[in-house]
Amino acid sequence: MDKQPELTPQEAQALATAAADAMWQRDATAHALGMERIEVTPGKATLRMRVRPDMANGHHIAHGGMIFTLADTAFAYACNSYNLNTVASACHIDFLAPAREGDLLEARGEERSASGRTGVYDVTVSVVGGPVVALFRGKSYRIRGEVTTSFTDAA
Repeated sequence: MDKQPELTPQEAQALATAAADAMWQRDATAHALGMERIEVTPGKATLRMRVRPDMANGHHIAHGGMIFTLADTAFAYACNSYNLNTVASACHIDFLAPAREGDLLEARGEERSASGRTGVYDVTVSVVGGPVVALFRGKSYRIRGEVTTSFTDAA
């Protein structure tokens, strides 16, 4: 991806934080699901979410869609950390182990490849202090605009 040229590590981090702050203000889904933004750095993001009773399926385990949404959100913050509007073009998830009501899940996303307008990101979702529950791979596509200046009237 065409990352900001010639930024110092401090400037790149400040940009990642500003982009994450702008997204967080408008991220109704993350707030509704009780997600917590732990860290966003250039090309990486970590979020957490506690599995609530209303997130469980008929087997009394976390609904796969909830785990997917956490992983997808970490992916979104990682791929938008350069302040270039970026959306998903494809994604895949493998569920490895169940998460249960009350578990605190952590999703760690990391850029694996970036070139031109596209990128590939991997997200590992695990129970904090426990097993990996899912592996997610997302492909990103950069669209027009900057995160910090886009959708300023959205509300």
